[in-house]
Amino acid sequence: MCKKTFGIAGCGFLGNIVADAYCMDLLEDYELIGVISRQMADAVHVSAKADCAVCADLDTLLAMQPDYIVETASVEWMRENAVKVLESGVNLIVISIGAFADAAFYAEAKAAAIRGGAKIHLASGAIGGFDVLQTVSLMAMAQGLEETAGIETHTGCLGFMPTPVWEDRLLREQKTVFTGSAKEAIATFPRRVNVAVATSLATTGPETTGVVMHSVPDWQGDDHRITAEIDGVKAVVDIYSRTSAIAGWSVVALLRNLASPVCFF
Repeated sequence: MCKKTFGIAGCGFLGNIVADAYCMDLLEDYELIGVISRQMADAVHVSAKADCAVCADLDTLLAMQPDYIVETASVEWMRENAVKVLESGVNLIVISIGAFADAAFYAEAKAAAIRGGAKIHLASGAIGGFDVLQTVSLMAMAQGLEETAGIETHTGCLGFMPTPVWEDRLLREQKTVFTGSAKEAIATFPRRVNVAVATSLATTGPETTGVVMHSVPDWQGDDHRITAEIDGVKAVVDIYSRTSAIAGWSVVALLRNLASPVCFF
C-alpha cells in the first residue's frame, strides 16, 4: 500500500513533536516530505532529523503535492494560508483552531475545502471528547432541544501578562479574569483560546458557547472542564495538561486514526 504524504507548517515545539513521532515510526503509514517555518533554522533542524525537504515557502511545499499539511504554526498563519491549502486540494490538519472563531473565515475555509475537494481536520488538541460533544449537539438539533455548552479553565497567571486583563495582584490572588462567549474570548486572548474555540465548534458555536477563565498564582499548565447539556443528557470532559505537548500528540493520534482500518470517530 502506498504511503500518504504530509508536510508540516510550523517547526516550533508542537511541530517537533509530530516530527519526532514520525522519526519513532509512530506514523508508519505516512511519509514526511517537506517542512516550512517562520524561522528557517527551525525548519532546517526538523528536516535534518526527519530526512525531508526544507521548503522556502508554502507554494514550494504545495508543489510537492502532499496529501496533508499539518498546521502547527499560529492563528495568523491559518488566516493567511488555509484557503490556499484547501483550494489546492490538500487536506489540512489544524491545531490553531482559534482562527475559526471568525465565522466569516470559518465559512470561507469550508467553501475552499469544497472547491478543492479537501478536508479540514480539527486536531482535538488539549481537550478531546469531540465525538461526545458533537453527539449531544446532534441530539439537540434532531429533537429540537435547547443546549447549553461551555468551558471553564484554570491556568497560571503569567500567561495573562500580555493581555488586557493583567494586573499585578494576579501574582498573589486567584481571580476570575474572563466570563463571556468563545467569540469574545478570542478577541481578548487571541493566542490562548484554541481550546475554547474548538469546544464551541463542536457544540453551540462561538457566539453562544460560554467561557470562564481563572488565573491562579504559581499554577503550571491548564485545567479544562467542558460541558454540553440537553434535557436528559450531560457530557463532561475534564483534562489537565502541564504543557501544550498533548496538542502535538493529538495530531499524531489523528493521523494514525485516519490511516487505521478501525477509526475512533
